[in-house]
Amino acid sequence: MLPQLLFKLLSMKHSWNGGTSSWRITRKNCLLLNNIFLMTGALLALTSRAAKSFEMIIISRVLIGINAGISMNVQPMYFGESAPKHLRGAISLSSAVFTSFGVVLGQVVGLREILGSEPCWQYLLASNAIPGLIQLLTLPWFPESPRYLLIDKGDKEACINALRRLRGCEVQSSELDEILQEQAETKGMRPSRPWDLFTDRAVRWQLISVMIISSAMQLCGNDSIYFYASYVFKEAGIADDTIQYITIGTGTCEFTACIMCNLLIERKGRRFMLMGGFILMTIWAIVFTIALAFEHYISWMSYLSMACIFTYILSFGMGPAGVTGILPTEIFNQTARPAAYMIAGSMMWLNLFIVGMIFPFLVSGLSEYCFVPFGAVCLMSALYIGFFLPETKGKSLSVITREFHKLNFKGQDTSLESQPQAQYQLGEVCLSTAL
Repeated sequence: MLPQLLFKLLSMKHSWNGGTSSWRITRKNCLLLNNIFLMTGALLALTSRAAKSFEMIIISRVLIGINAGISMNVQPMYFGESAPKHLRGAISLSSAVFTSFGVVLGQVVGLREILGSEPCWQYLLASNAIPGLIQLLTLPWFPESPRYLLIDKGDKEACINALRRLRGCEVQSSELDEILQEQAETKGMRPSRPWDLFTDRAVRWQLISVMIISSAMQLCGNDSIYFYASYVFKEAGIADDTIQYITIGTGTCEFTACIMCNLLIERKGRRFMLMGGFILMTIWAIVFTIALAFEHYISWMSYLSMACIFTYILSFGMGPAGVTGILPTEIFNQTARPAAYMIAGSMMWLNLFIVGMIFPFLVSGLSEYCFVPFGAVCLMSALYIGFFLPETKGKSLSVITREFHKLNFKGQDTSLESQPQAQYQLGEVCLSTAL
């Protein structure tokens, strides 16, 4: 339990470092250098048994927590900045797809017949070095983020070359125009620090949205469902030796749901997927509570509880699991995006740590009603998204900014409403110069 909580705290702390590193060095180099923590942690875990040192395991978990905190911020930012507008959501969400795939893979290799046995646990802890090695061998051949090259570094030629390599064809003028427009809008602005966002009224509702939705992603109770799964399966009469195989189904559900979300996000939109996921989770939390309350009176209620576990995880994967991570890319500009990811990542890991700490007390205090608070969080999150979060599907940053401007400066007649048009004209001038 202690290593898991330590992992969460370190991931939260280094979510801040991930955002800072991503504008001090390039996005790609940040991901490559981040593998130092992964490889060192894996090596310590692998040799800890021979050294008979539990301290090496703790240090290993600290280093893996640093790696996770940085990569889960920089990866979706790199994907989102490299993707074309019409595929931005699907490509950014692929990070969540492979994260859920990693959960399933971890459950499989953690079986007692594979690496989950006493003689092999050190290999299980060190197995996360394999995806890191794959990244080290492949990522150097990929181009840097085009937006980073043009907006942050001012290297127009490198941006165009990166776009050519990513698209496999000549650069579309409309795509370069959008990047040039964002460059014009952020010209002369220094990279924002996290505390700058809290005092900037122009991003007030963007920041509120990211903080609420990132917190709700962990406070919704999905990780607690995994904790409760073994108890429910045992109550349903499943043998202890079989539970480890059934548990793989929970990870498979989230993986399948993330794939479905990836396929639907550009059709249905971010707002629909997020709100739909939270509404469904609210419904399943209610049904799960009823099933737990009556499982000692009605025999088939334990099977209903099992069904609720899978449907709850499916609903989570269809919305919050994937869409939450791409929001900072779409609603913040280039100068504020790394700081927004620092805050979003910190909120996710902090709230995951809080849930891990208080859930045992919720179970002991509320018993079968322990999922009522999670259902309330899901309902309030769905209401917030429905009332305050604009749709970002297929929209440029300027259009999204104008929609948030109506909330940030509600009731005020400022000159900001006319700025996007002026900035667009400036972007056209920059484009004509570039071409």
